[in-house]
Amino acid sequence: MFQNLINAVSVLAIPIIVLVIPVWGYYKKVKVYEVFTDGAKEGFQVAIKIIPYLVAILVAIGAFRTSGALELLAKLLSPVTGLIGMPGELVPMAFMRPLSGSGALGIVSELVTTHGPSSMIGRMASVMEGSTETTFYVLAVYFGSVSIRNSRHALPAALTADLAGIIAAVLVCHLVF
Repeated sequence: MFQNLINAVSVLAIPIIVLVIPVWGYYKKVKVYEVFTDGAKEGFQVAIKIIPYLVAILVAIGAFRTSGALELLAKLLSPVTGLIGMPGELVPMAFMRPLSGSGALGIVSELVTTHGPSSMIGRMASVMEGSTETTFYVLAVYFGSVSIRNSRHALPAALTADLAGIIAAVLVCHLVF
């Protein structure tokens, strides 16, 4: 029953939002089309500003994976992560997620293909994917787009949140599955 309700809401959510926002804007006497095109112009300018930061972070991620540093780090930390019930196979995903969403998704896809979507590893990887953020990407792109050079407390806070998400994913999966 509950899952059917969630499925119905998820199927209807985006079409309703896409319909309600312009109707609400029209009701509030907003020139919806003009505001939309102005926002699109601003978005294009932001995209142009963030390209150098995006290229830099993608090159760094490629070097990190290609060098074998990710696999070495995973092997070194597997005994420690085993203490909290996190299989060693998930360590590369946990390290890749703050760096790259697409890299982490590739690792999750590989884990799900290898171990199965209903396996503890597949479920844990999926929950980790949804419980963490692409921290370095977000900081590089969004802070770079508004010319913030000193992230101050943003990086430690974001990495702490990622760690909390990883630990919570492991604990929740052990409790639920």
